[in-house]
Amino acid sequence: MSTAMNFGSKSFKPRAPDKGSFPLDHFGECKAFKETFMKCLRDNNFDNSKCRLQSKDYLQCRMDNQLMTKEPLEKLGFKDLIDPPPSQAGGDTKP
Repeated sequence: MSTAMNFGSKSFKPRAPDKGSFPLDHFGECKAFKETFMKCLRDNNFDNSKCRLQSKDYLQCRMDNQLMTKEPLEKLGFKDLIDPPPSQAGGDTKP
């Protein structure tokens, strides 16, 4: 009994991953944001929960410079760090 390997029947079509891979910042457009984030991580014993604001700023820079696909920050887990619209910001509206 032999097993025939027929590689011609299906062709492999590579495609980019949906998330998790994005271009390098060759021109250093977001280097300052990255350095701030990395310093925060080092200062906080690499506890990324203490550096969420720096992480958000870094990802926002990458999106602004087309280094990653634009995504709503809420979808990236930063809903609590986004400023509410001005109509909801005050809460106390006395005439």
